[in-house]
Amino acid sequence: MTLRAQFPMLKAQGEKPLAFLDSAATTHKPKAVIDALNSFYSEHYSSVKRGNYQLSAQTTQQYENARQTVADFFQAQYLEEIIFTRGTTESINLVAWSWGLENLEKGDEIIISALEHHANIVPWQLVARQKGAKIKVLPCDDSANLQIEILPKLLNAKTKMVAVNHIANSTGTINPLTEIIALVRKHSSALVLVDGAQSAPHIPVNLTALDVDFFACSGHKIYGPTGIGMLYGKKHLLTAMPPWQGGGEMIESVNFDHTSFAEVPDRFEAGTPNIAGVLGFKAALEWVKSVGIERIASIEKHLLDETLSKLQRLDGFKLLAHPKNLSSLLSFNIEGINAHDVAMILDEENVAVRAGHHCAQPVMDRFKQSATLRVSFGAYNESWEIDRLISALQRSINLFK
Repeated sequence: MTLRAQFPMLKAQGEKPLAFLDSAATTHKPKAVIDALNSFYSEHYSSVKRGNYQLSAQTTQQYENARQTVADFFQAQYLEEIIFTRGTTESINLVAWSWGLENLEKGDEIIISALEHHANIVPWQLVARQKGAKIKVLPCDDSANLQIEILPKLLNAKTKMVAVNHIANSTGTINPLTEIIALVRKHSSALVLVDGAQSAPHIPVNLTALDVDFFACSGHKIYGPTGIGMLYGKKHLLTAMPPWQGGGEMIESVNFDHTSFAEVPDRFEAGTPNIAGVLGFKAALEWVKSVGIERIASIEKHLLDETLSKLQRLDGFKLLAHPKNLSSLLSFNIEGINAHDVAMILDEENVAVRAGHHCAQPVMDRFKQSATLRVSFGAYNESWEIDRLISALQRSINLFK
């Protein structure tokens, strides 16, 4: 069975089956994940951590087994370092509002890169404004490579956090995290938070080896359900952080005068969690492991190279940038044609791509573009989808020129 055949949504239908080339936004779900969700709701549904009955105890165990799966997949050192959240955005907000409010002081500095998604910009702006801290930006060059040689000049005793993505969703740049983290450690006492939304589905991530302080990713971008993700934080950092949200299950004891809080990870998982999402996330990571992240990366690299080669033959094709290390997406325009107009023509051919600023408006401003087309790949993509893409793009060029 091919990988694509394992995805019910992508089964061939009609003369033009869906060519889905928007996996950087979200990935489709293999049958193994859908089965895990169905099984939970139809065979062993219950809440977790609250029931004394057997069904609840079994579901609680499955929930915690999922935490172990996530810890193992990303090679965290301790189980307690994995916090379940709604996704990358919530994970970054958790750090910004819990760690940030507790530790930032007036005049402190936060460094973010020029290639960030809004989710790794706006939370820091909000917290910095409230605490009187300052945002600094690590710039990129014309090829969308971060200018890390400038980083030591930005770092100083006031630097408290460096927030950077692993792979940029707007340019496909794979940032040199090992080098960045080494520079941060050498020139400051700052912490490092990594937005791993785009790296987790595509390349191996060893959090212990990276020595990153915080790492966030989303389940729906790695073949899992929406509304689930994780925050990794070093155990000693999480233990020192106050809760971000209050409610059930994150407490040790409560009275009307005082509340004491649970240990991590429970402290950061207030309320009834997304149990189905957690179990689906577990199934997704197990599916990725069964296929092999290296195999997925190889498939995507082949597709990337093939697509770029064919795109370069089109009249007016212009890549937004070409970084040294490029992940499984291409951001580009056809000169003289609005990206949204092209996307609508592609949709008529049942080709799904993204058009817009990709929630990375500072990147678009840096490269003087209002929007780009973005083609991105997953494990299920095949060469015929590239051929359909090229044919549809050529149709767009013929129509508008």
